[in-house]
Amino acid sequence: MAVLNCFCSKLPPLPIPSKSLSFQHNSSPQCKIPQVNLLNPLSMVMVGAQIQSHLSSLCESISKASVLALVSASLVFASNPALAFKGGGPYGAEVTRGQDLTGKDFSGKTLIKQDFKTSILRQANFKGAKLLGASFFDADLTGADLSDADLRSADFSLANVTKANLSNANLEGALATGNTSFKGSIITGADFTDVPLRDDQREYLCKVADGVNPVTGNETRETLLCK
Repeated sequence: MAVLNCFCSKLPPLPIPSKSLSFQHNSSPQCKIPQVNLLNPLSMVMVGAQIQSHLSSLCESISKASVLALVSASLVFASNPALAFKGGGPYGAEVTRGQDLTGKDFSGKTLIKQDFKTSILRQANFKGAKLLGASFFDADLTGADLSDADLRSADFSLANVTKANLSNANLEGALATGNTSFKGSIITGADFTDVPLRDDQREYLCKVADGVNPVTGNETRETLLCK
């Protein structure tokens, strides 16, 4: 828009010819060209003024349309807060990836397939959030609240999920490969069905597992394949 304003504000006046010119045009009825006396400087000035006036009006119309478009986009995202956290949204592409989002409140939001790769999410609040297929690859979720969250097929590979609250969370089919750690986390009522855990992590979680997931009806210990 800045380029357009600059162009529109600096429209050059049509130069006045300093010598006589001859001008011929096709008299075809399909292409009517106004009669202009090129030998008359005043006539040229009047034509130039008309052209400049039309261009200025066009620029003003385009500028108003651009402003209306920006305002409309702002209202759409303001009315739907969930859109504000999506990569490529109004706050910039990949806004939740590789960011320091410590203590951020995402509770109850719909963030399906959201990208949180390598982000710092310490004490972040995801209570009751819909995070199907979200990526927490190599993210720091220390002390985060993931209770009642829908984490089906989420990616926790290499993530630090220590001292987090996973009570009643549904992690069916989630990924937890590599050095993912759930040490010190609350997992009462959490569903770990089909989550590929390391043997040491499974053994640790089985020591603290209890409860039944209120959504799936599965016992936490059974989903962890505890002996």
